[in-house]
Amino acid sequence: MEETPARLTAKPSWLLTQLAVHAHRLASDSFGGVGARGYHYRILAALDEFGVASQAELGRRCNMDRSDVVAAINELAEQGFVERTPDPDDRRRNIVTLTKAGERQLRRMDRALDKVQDDLLGPLPAEDRQTFTRLLAQLLAHHQRG
Repeated sequence: MEETPARLTAKPSWLLTQLAVHAHRLASDSFGGVGARGYHYRILAALDEFGVASQAELGRRCNMDRSDVVAAINELAEQGFVERTPDPDDRRRNIVTLTKAGERQLRRMDRALDKVQDDLLGPLPAEDRQTFTRLLAQLLAHHQRG
């Protein structure tokens, strides 16, 4: 950062943006190593944590656009990681279920993402990592409230 203007490197917004770009690249590369994408992780994690859901519910929970949800679910269904069936109460909706293969893929992705966290936060001791994560979550929660 010696070539970067000091007025930029002193701004948390600039630092967060630069770090976010690096984190995204690390995560994308890591997910690619297990044949996945970030959207896949979001959907599998939501299904694992909250159970069966409609595509619309997954979009809201994962903060994804409807077309991205459909595309990601198509990819996951083709690989056998989720099953999509018509909702018996409303045939216009699809219900998405995590499969056993999807659970295994989620565990692979968890391991890959854990390595990314270690790489990304490598210079920080464990206590600082926890503090940094807590502060980021606090900031995000504040700004998501509106």
